[in-house]
Parts: sequence; C-alpha cells; structure tokens
Amino acid sequence: MDITIHSSFLPHDDADAALAFYRDLLGFEVRLDVGYEGLRWITVGPPGQPDTSIVLTPPAVDPGITDDERRLILEMMAKGTYAGLQLATRDLDGTFEKLQAADADVVQEPTEQPYGLRDFAVRDPAGNLLRIQQVR
Repeated sequence: MDITIHSSFLPHDDADAALAFYRDLLGFEVRLDVGYEGLRWITVGPPGQPDTSIVLTPPAVDPGITDDERRLILEMMAKGTYAGLQLATRDLDGTFEKLQAADADVVQEPTEQPYGLRDFAVRDPAGNLLRIQQVR
C-alpha cells in the first residue's frame, strides 16, 4: 500500500487569529480559505510540502453532532483538551524563541523528554495543543 497523510483537522474559533498564528508565526502557506454561511474553513500547510495540510475548521458544525456534544466540544476547546498536533522543526530553539516573543501560549519550554525527543508545547489561539519536536 502507498498511503500518506494528506490532511488533518483542527478547530478554530477565530479565523483571523488562526491565520495570524499558522501563517504569520509558523510560516505555513494558505492553500484554501473557504467561507460558507458566515463560517470559514482554512487549509494551511508547510511550504515545500504541498501534499500535507491542516484544515482549520469551525468547531462542532457537523450536522450529526447533538447539542450536548456541541457544548462538550466547545468546553474542551476552552480548556485546551479537544485537539492537538505534533509538528517538527530543524531549529527547535529558534522556533520556540519566535513563538515566545510573539506571546504565544507556551505550555512547556524546550525539554529533553524521557522517551528520547526534545520538544516544547504551545497552544494555538483556539486552545489546540501543539507539540513541536526537534528533527533528529
């Protein structure tokens, strides 16, 4: 089989804040910015990797979600426990310094983890947890 990761989904609750974080701070390209009935779906991805994307979606808009599930999703987003993503960089310290200087919500500074990786954790504007690790 030849299977790749094409896209993953993260919720956003403020499209402009999401763009400022993913495009302006992380340097991702905007690949699609689609509006529908006052909502926006924004697809971003790392330069040079056109086949890998993150779709930033309005939270809990699936018609199959109940009102209770919608409330739970929004509560979990507010706590930062709903969604997350692992990213990697060749310059962990430089990436950390850039995000810290921009007042990003740093959860953990660069740390040697007991499982053999060096990484740090930050939350995007919607509360999604991103762990950014050093490329080996």
